[in-house]
Amino acid sequence: MRLAEVAARCGARLTHVKAHGALYNQAARQEEVARAVAAGVAHWGRDVVLYGLAGSAGLEVFRAAGFAVAAEAFADRRYEPDGSLRSRKFEDALIRDPAEAARQAVRIAEQGTAQTICVHGDTPGAPEIAAAVARALGEAGIKVQPIFSPAG
Repeated sequence: MRLAEVAARCGARLTHVKAHGALYNQAARQEEVARAVAAGVAHWGRDVVLYGLAGSAGLEVFRAAGFAVAAEAFADRRYEPDGSLRSRKFEDALIRDPAEAARQAVRIAEQGTAQTICVHGDTPGAPEIAAAVARALGEAGIKVQPIFSPAG
């Protein structure tokens, strides 16, 4: 994988892989897509953590393929009743209010269903949202730390 080569030349190494956008959502719902993601990553290597939507079938596929996984949730996205992310085609899919996103992040952390919480960099006001999330998690006594890595 070219990115891993560039990272190595810079003295870094890849620690996780996360599908993006529609592929991420398809891998969460469709096992054949999750298997394809896992197979593609496995072709390069297995010493990374695969990120996937908390509670999704995709995480189980990644585990079955032998990967360490990180269950992910989103501070700045709304969810459907079935736990899937609300489509961005809907105006209310994004949570733009930093206080609301912070409350959602605290709820997610307290439920313990996710190991990592994402704030999208392209969400309007993302820096303010991220700051509010970090502040609220700290005030709730929830420790923020790097995600684990299977190789160390």
